[in-house]
Order: sequence, then structure tokens, then C-alpha cells
Amino acid sequence: MISIFNLANRHVLTIAMATATIVTISCAAGSAAAAQNQIFPPLLSQSALSQSADPLPAPVAAPGTVPTEAATPSIPAPDVPPVAATLDDLVAQQAIVEAMPAEMKCLASAIYFEARGQSLTGQLAVGRVIVARTHSGRFPTSYCGVVTQRAQFSFVHGSAIPEVSHTSHYWHNAAALAQIADAGSWASPVEGALFFHASRVSPSWHKHRIAQIDTQVFYQ
Repeated sequence: MISIFNLANRHVLTIAMATATIVTISCAAGSAAAAQNQIFPPLLSQSALSQSADPLPAPVAAPGTVPTEAATPSIPAPDVPPVAATLDDLVAQQAIVEAMPAEMKCLASAIYFEARGQSLTGQLAVGRVIVARTHSGRFPTSYCGVVTQRAQFSFVHGSAIPEVSHTSHYWHNAAALAQIADAGSWASPVEGALFFHASRVSPSWHKHRIAQIDTQVFYQ
């Protein structure tokens, strides 16, 4: 028979062994946590990070430089043709081609036949009348339509414009002035005029007279 004393001793021994096991496990868990903290430090909260992190200094541009985002792109200046001091200079600058477009040829022909003996200003005025007519809403909208319109220009016969020698000095001026009149690159003293006639005749026109240039009188 096992005595009561022996049973008590065994019970005490069992309790002691269990206590030792618990202590060992607790120590092991503490050691593991400490090791984990050494390898993987605990994460800080967002507020802690914002309080502990030093703010980065604002970028400072070097002296004499402009920040990239504030720089203005450099845009090259457009090529601007030289400004002519006189109408003669502007006429001399025009490049005349042999094969002119039909519309420009009609305009140049009108200048040639109506004003080739006039000054350059007078010839330009005739060209500007034809240009103004195409925008008036009262005449055809093309240069050839205006020039060949019935009973408007005496040099036109049966809606046909006579041929002109393109090698003459007069034609060169007329062609150059047609380009100037078409582009509006030189103002005429009679801008807005829609009618003109030679000063040697006196038609009974009830129109507003603008001015006379050389031997041509211009009206609105």
C-alpha cells in the first residue's frame, strides 16, 4: 500500500513540475517577443510618425536661376517681311511669275488697261476698286466676274480680255500692283470706292465723290 505521505509528496512534486513548465514557457515567449522587437521594431502610428519626422526643407533655386515650373518657354519671333518705305519699294519687292492665276491675271489686266499711264498710286486705286466690288455684295464675287461684267470696262469686248505682252514694264507694274491690291498691303487714298471714270468725261452720276488721282475720279 502506498502511504498517504507518499501520495502527498507526489502531489506536491506534480504541482512543482507544472509551475516550472509554465515559468519556462513564459520566459520563452518573452525572449521570442524581445527577439522579434530587435529584428522587426514595432510600427509607429501615423500621428507619431508625423510628430517625430523632421519636415523636408523646401527646394531653393540657385541664385540667378528660375524654377523649372515657373520658366516661360522661349517662342521664336515670326519672320516679318521688310516694311517698304514707299509704294515704289513695295512694287519692286513683288515676285512676278509668268503663269499667274486666272483671278490675278484679270485684276492685273484691269489695272493695265485702265491706268497703265497713271502713277503707281493711281494704278493701285483702280485695283482696290475691283477688290472692293468683290466684297460689296452688289457685284460679282470674283475679279474676273467684276472685270468682265457687261458694260463696266470699255477694254473688255464680248466678255473677253485682250492679251497683253508680259515682258513690258507696264505689265510688270500692273502685276505687282495686283498682288498688293489683293493682299491689301498698301492703303489706297480712295479706300472703299466702287466707281471711277476718266476726268475728261462728266457722267451724270449721283454718287459721293471721294477724290481725283491723276486723271481718274473715284466715287462711292
